Amino acid sequence: MDDVRDPGFETAMMKSHARAVAAELGWLSEVIEARLMHFFDAPETGFDPPAPPDPQVGSALGDLIVESDLDPSTRLVLALAIAPHVNSAVLDPFFVKNSAIDRPFSQFGGAGAQGSAFQPTAETALFLLAGTDTPARIAAMTYFEADHPLRKTAGVTLTAPTPDAPTFGHVLTIPVHRLVALCDGTTPKPDYAPGFPAKRLQTALEWSDLVLPNDLHHALGHILAWLENRDRILSDWGLGRHFGRGFKALFYGPPGTGKTLTAALLGKRTGMDVYRVDLSMVVSKYIGETEKNLGLIFDLAAEREWILFFDEADALFGTRTATSSSNDRYANQEVAYLLQRIEDCQSLVILATNLRSNLDDAFFRRFQMSVGFVKPDAEQRKQIWSNVLEGVPLAEDVDVGLLAKAHPLVGGAISNVARSAAITALRRGRDTVAAEDFKHAIATEMRKEGRTT
Repeated sequence: MDDVRDPGFETAMMKSHARAVAAELGWLSEVIEARLMHFFDAPETGFDPPAPPDPQVGSALGDLIVESDLDPSTRLVLALAIAPHVNSAVLDPFFVKNSAIDRPFSQFGGAGAQGSAFQPTAETALFLLAGTDTPARIAAMTYFEADHPLRKTAGVTLTAPTPDAPTFGHVLTIPVHRLVALCDGTTPKPDYAPGFPAKRLQTALEWSDLVLPNDLHHALGHILAWLENRDRILSDWGLGRHFGRGFKALFYGPPGTGKTLTAALLGKRTGMDVYRVDLSMVVSKYIGETEKNLGLIFDLAAEREWILFFDEADALFGTRTATSSSNDRYANQEVAYLLQRIEDCQSLVILATNLRSNLDDAFFRRFQMSVGFVKPDAEQRKQIWSNVLEGVPLAEDVDVGLLAKAHPLVGGAISNVARSAAITALRRGRDTVAAEDFKHAIATEMRKEGRTT
């Protein structure tokens, strides 16, 4: 039976997600009003906040509340994080000024200025949860611990508005992909951006297109076997007491030998998304930014069973820097943090480098497997040429076996040559790609690599 989606049904479902969020923000508005009234009119009395609405089962927010068993306080802080993005007017009551000193009440927290949207901070959340009751505020601080459902499950994070901002002066934020998922039920896949230094790897190729020596295929089969059987190994066979679900692999070898393609195909074979991490964006000159940029990637990898692929890893994981300056110490701290997150990651993490010798030997104990990619031999090159040119109309003078034998190119270079030759043929008004087109394309590729033969 065909899977035909009813547009009316999808619209109704989207509306149910939106209604659940709207109901939660309506409740937040009631709590804000009640808390402010208590603060101004009867601060010495007890505070009985309005009850939250029943979770709307079937909506993304309702299911999150039920499945994660979020208590009303956790729900309130989550709603506070959502409000600026969906209905910032809910937070306008916090703009009231303290007439005695002609400035906003410090108890309300917030990083916004008059005339702009109010940005709730952890201080704002503490005020809603505990008012000015110091012991109760201290107790409520546990909601912002890293392993609390508010952070771990709901995805709320804290961002410093300024470098010297106190901890509870940090702004409550929620990643846009989580926000969209809660509002319309979709689960968009985040992509490369300043705040998300990773890009999803995809390929139109199949596992059969991966031309590698038998020992490399065996090693990759070992990784696949782990991903496909780890629940059995960890639970049924009892090895979960000794190690976690994560697996760390090192891919090393010359450029173009298939490291990135292999990572993408591992994801395709297992149905797992693969994200390539740009280390140049991860490592920031600002102290603490590395941890923030990387934290979201690792959190999502754990939540969604991603494969993380760190390309050109020697840029960060090379021989460790001598700590001759404060900058060197901060750099080493960032490396140590990244290594710890990699070690703790409960998914597949792949580090790739062109030269194995570029990596500090101390790092190798962290890998469960080291896979060396090599340049293909003549027979493997012939198979790669055949795969790449499978649908290309070739002139009679093209001998694929001779191309493979005469030119020691890696897979990436062969793909480049095929594209260049096809373009050349079409520019010449030909319907087929001739040997002369390949000759010019190969010469161009050789020059790129600094070779002439």
